[in-house]
Amino acid sequence: MSRIAEWRRELRSLPMIILGCAITGMAFSVFLVPNRIAGGGVTGLATVIYHWTGWPVGLVALVLNIPLFLIGFRYLGSAFGLKTLVATFALSFFIDVSAKLPSVTNDLLLAAIAGGAIMGFGLGLVFRQDSTTGGTDLAARIIHSRISYVSIAQILLVIDVLVVLLATISFRSYEIGLYSVVTLAVATKVIDGVTVGVNYAKAAHVISLETDAISARLLEELDRGVTGLQGRGMYTGKNKEVLVCVLKAREVPRLRRIVQEIDENAFVYITDAREVFGEGFQDHSAA
Repeated sequence: MSRIAEWRRELRSLPMIILGCAITGMAFSVFLVPNRIAGGGVTGLATVIYHWTGWPVGLVALVLNIPLFLIGFRYLGSAFGLKTLVATFALSFFIDVSAKLPSVTNDLLLAAIAGGAIMGFGLGLVFRQDSTTGGTDLAARIIHSRISYVSIAQILLVIDVLVVLLATISFRSYEIGLYSVVTLAVATKVIDGVTVGVNYAKAAHVISLETDAISARLLEELDRGVTGLQGRGMYTGKNKEVLVCVLKAREVPRLRRIVQEIDENAFVYITDAREVFGEGFQDHSAA
């Protein structure tokens, strides 16, 4: 891909990134910040500082991100790119702009769940465009570049735990800490749903001596593609064919019936498949 085409692709993703930041900023301003719930990361730390000092959350988050960007350029080069810069500034802007909105609820549980869900949805839109909002994601990459034997996921977990502990100690409330954990858990699940997909398909793997008959029935009755992979039984040393068929969850009983009718000794295992692209499922151009 040429450099010009790459820049065009990045520019086309900016509106969705900005929308995601606007949604995330609103989640902080109307649910999390008024209820002192620290949603982890730099914005969670900025929430704690806001309740100490009264300084705007978005501005504090931006100030905290500046040294991370400077260090990031030193250790990572420009790898985090234009989209991360835009997302970082946009999120800080929308947090402070939406701070004028009234708090929706004073119920900590409702605030934790609703705030986490909306924050997760907004961040999911950003992550889906192969971008981040800077903050702890960038900090984790910097630390990982120096301590490579610790994974980025582990570093992120440690940072979020420290922020939650800081909020618990600062606000002298175990409830705040626990509700912050609820927010992180809900946000993580929603982010996963937005970025990976919530529409599950099933991937069936069939190991049998009657693969030709089984595949013919699957092709005819389910109208699903079937792929034969070559395998070898490590106990017997014999070559075997493994059928792979991706299908809708509701079609699994029919697949089981077909296999049982042909070969009761067949070995079948079925796994979840998400974000399936191709004929019969999502188009490859799906966002």
